[in-house]
Amino acid sequence: ASSSTAPEAGMAEPSAPLSPASLVDRIGTTVVGRRREIELVVAALIADRHILIEGPPGTGKSTLLRSVAQELGVGFEFVEGNAELTPARLVGHFDPARVMAEGYDPNVFVDGPLASALRDGSLLYVEEINRVPEETLNVLITVMSEGELHIPRLGRLAASPGFRLVAAMNPFDAIGTARISGAVYDRVCRLAVGYQSAADEGDITRRAARTDGLDPRWVDKVVELVRLTRTHPDLRVGSSVRGAID
Repeated sequence: ASSSTAPEAGMAEPSAPLSPASLVDRIGTTVVGRRREIELVVAALIADRHILIEGPPGTGKSTLLRSVAQELGVGFEFVEGNAELTPARLVGHFDPARVMAEGYDPNVFVDGPLASALRDGSLLYVEEINRVPEETLNVLITVMSEGELHIPRLGRLAASPGFRLVAAMNPFDAIGTARISGAVYDRVCRLAVGYQSAADEGDITRRAARTDGLDPRWVDKVVELVRLTRTHPDLRVGSSVRGAID
């Protein structure tokens, strides 16, 4: 979709069109805090841009993107980034058994998450994109640049309106990660997020751990303890908010 189209173009039309401000408000009912981040993500998607969110674990990156997709009324294809994510697993493949019987017919092609997102105009969410092999990232570069994908024996697969790549990565974890090329960074809007405030982490903990009946002061102390692990000089790696929930 061209960036010169109207804000609603390229997105599934909801029953009652929402202004960007109303959309931000609705997302804010399911995402604790993150008002500025919500505004930036919504603005980038309306502008037909791909997004990369960088931040430590437990900072609500996937929760934010899922909520945005739900409120926009578009699909959400989840991909776990790891060393085993080959181009075929990402794009899709021809069913070998059916190829033997029917040949390379389009009907025997099994869509991967990328092909599904392209056909449906969905958000393709790649978690831990810096763990994805370079050859697989190259496939995503082509799709982000051209809005289409050429699959051998299948042909050209064009992106339906609404397709975006939304990715996340933990920049602090070097184990099993690869350097992201400038070609990827040049095609995305980068958004850095940190840990939430103590008050927001407390709200997240209460929602996720169902703390009804517990003394609120006790929950606050749990959150305080977890937050201190991130700055204590004797600890190399601190806990995310999931530690407080646990």
